Amino acid sequence: MLRTRSVLLCSALAVGLTLSTYRSDAAQTRNALPASLSDTEFWTLSEKLSEPGGYFRSNSGSTDNLLSNEGAVSTVAAALATRVKPGGVYLGVGPEQNFTYIAATRPRIAFITDIRRGNLHLQLLYKAIFELTDNRADFVARLFTRTRPEGLTARSTAGELMNAFLRARPGDAAAYTANLRTITSHLKATRHLPLNDDDAAGIEYVYRSFYRFGPAITYTASSGGRPGVGGSYASIVASVDAASGDERTFLANDQNFETVKALETRNLIVPVVGDFAGPKALRAIGAYVKERGATVSAFYVSNVEMYLQRNGVWSAFCANVATMPLDSGSLFIRPSGRSMSFGSMTDETAACRPR
Repeated sequence: MLRTRSVLLCSALAVGLTLSTYRSDAAQTRNALPASLSDTEFWTLSEKLSEPGGYFRSNSGSTDNLLSNEGAVSTVAAALATRVKPGGVYLGVGPEQNFTYIAATRPRIAFITDIRRGNLHLQLLYKAIFELTDNRADFVARLFTRTRPEGLTARSTAGELMNAFLRARPGDAAAYTANLRTITSHLKATRHLPLNDDDAAGIEYVYRSFYRFGPAITYTASSGGRPGVGGSYASIVASVDAASGDERTFLANDQNFETVKALETRNLIVPVVGDFAGPKALRAIGAYVKERGATVSAFYVSNVEMYLQRNGVWSAFCANVATMPLDSGSLFIRPSGRSMSFGSMTDETAACRPR
């Protein structure tokens, strides 16, 4: 009898351990980063993480920031590819440079947070265009409503693409209207995003700016009414790594383009409206990542920290970042113009050193 009881006890313990392990694995699976988000989950997550929209005016006078002004994106991307382990979580701010850094870091999910709701409109426009096009040339053609030049192939460089589209014939008003209708329909009817009239108007504003200025659009073009300071879209996405001379932007090759397109298609580039020093957005993103056992691998902050210090809210930003799940490899990315710097998120947040 004693032996029988021992066998039964061992069996019960084995079953208990198996069930416990199963429940633990199931909980981890349930809380892990998603392989994709449904359209409803995507929109709900974006709205849940977001704060009310705010206002921002850069030193150059731009209020909409439809384009970066960073000529070092390929150099930054080359460094990120060796410094950041793939499969983490990417955080960013602003427009298209994020796609280059996402292609370099290959995260599982990305969150792009900006105080302006207009940046959400910009990101939704990009989302639709990525999903509606199969290749880089068609992407550029739809983004600027330009006739696709002949001779472009999968082997074309970003420089060749942009030079060809700078010379390409602009589409007429009917072509622009048809493109806008397709983009809006994709977001509202295909993706089922409940865009209100203001959101639709914001997307139209962004798209009209790209149509108006084409690949020659610059950082201040839309707010100034004409191409102004900073590099053009064409020159930025065709930039090269200072060390190797290689193009590293999201339009440099099909692999980079497909990396971003795949994330967009799976609803894994999530636009968020929020203030870096605000009470909700960054903390909510951090909580979402932490609940799923993941780590923030890279946070592109641009030069936002300068404005946070100027406004006396640096410590609030620091406190927000401190709530995020970080490790020794988590990096701040701070490119500006033709220079760049990286910083340890753990060390700098702990010390809360001003920049």
